Amino acid sequence: MDIKNILVSQPYPSSDKSPYFDIQRKFGVTLTFKPFIRIESLSPKEFRAQKISIPNFTAIVFTSKTAIDHFFKLAEELRAKPNEDMQYFCQTEAVALYLQKFIVFRKRKVHHAKSGKIEDLAVVMKKHNTEKFLMPVAEVHKEEIPAFTKAKLKVTPAVMYRTVSMEITSEEISSYDMLVFFTPSGIQSLFENMPDYQQGEQRIGLFGPQTAKAAEDHGLRIDAKGPTPELPSMASVLQKYLNDLE
Repeated sequence: MDIKNILVSQPYPSSDKSPYFDIQRKFGVTLTFKPFIRIESLSPKEFRAQKISIPNFTAIVFTSKTAIDHFFKLAEELRAKPNEDMQYFCQTEAVALYLQKFIVFRKRKVHHAKSGKIEDLAVVMKKHNTEKFLMPVAEVHKEEIPAFTKAKLKVTPAVMYRTVSMEITSEEISSYDMLVFFTPSGIQSLFENMPDYQQGEQRIGLFGPQTAKAAEDHGLRIDAKGPTPELPSMASVLQKYLNDLE
């Protein structure tokens, strides 16, 4: 089976230097970019049902830029913007720097794990264990984070956003030779749009162990998978796969 049309379940690349464009030129394939999911904030009414008051907390824990976006959006809608004394604990430096979009950045109130690991973030938080920690999370999330439990940190999760499947027709899905996924939610969206989906000769490429598990749980055949030490990105996985087909 020739691979001519590939659906990549991500937004269109923001840079014209994206390696996906190199793949199109090198292999003569057409890549279509269309997310299978979108992230939406809870409404203020939905959030209030959790009986959580943002002003009651002295520190916010962020594990992603998405969490930051939805926290400040919801806080504004609730008229509960954090005060200037609020402390922020971020899993990575990139997430910490992203806060500059929303607050006056002061190093003494913004902290991050140097390694990017949640275990190291817990160590940083432990030094400030008198703070009352609030952590924005998705609607589907881990009920307990072992690193925080081990450090005896009391962190209150606050659901602030959810993943929603995008509508895509069975005719559209079946028009592609290959589908590329990046999250378990993307796999879930496929089956929500096509409950009777049969893979047949259609190829499946995916990124990440949790995405692979979701695919296997749905009985899908995985044709191209990453990351690996040699193939750290989905673009490199796809390039090798197409190269091997030639």
